[in-house]
Amino acid sequence: MSGENANLPPGVEVITTLAGAADRIPDGAEARTIRVTLPPGSPGAPPHRHPGPIFGYVTEGEILFELEGEPPRVLKAGDALFEPGGDVIHIQGANNLADARSQLVVTMFAPPGTPILTLVGEEELAERRHLRVPRP
Repeated sequence: MSGENANLPPGVEVITTLAGAADRIPDGAEARTIRVTLPPGSPGAPPHRHPGPIFGYVTEGEILFELEGEPPRVLKAGDALFEPGGDVIHIQGANNLADARSQLVVTMFAPPGTPILTLVGEEELAERRHLRVPRP
């Protein structure tokens, strides 16, 4: 345990730390806390972008998570996630469970009034296919 976390009260636990996070937050951003609940087998939102970085935590179930430039991975309850926002495409955030819901809570740092997500069209996905990490 690091020194700054050594004297935390019982029940308080640092799950993960993201160094340099402040450098990624747009000037004048607001913080938005968002809960995403996916029913069993849900594919989640289609490919999209976020207007700013997202830092979050899977609270229930399993999420099949894929960002452009990273291999797909399964995040389980207790796992943290980060998205840089901006130009990076969030390819998938599906419920990896066919028989139970999955849920995550994220905090997004974005300019006021911007949409939570903007869908990406098939043409742009095709143009950026080379940025996708092939599945094993």
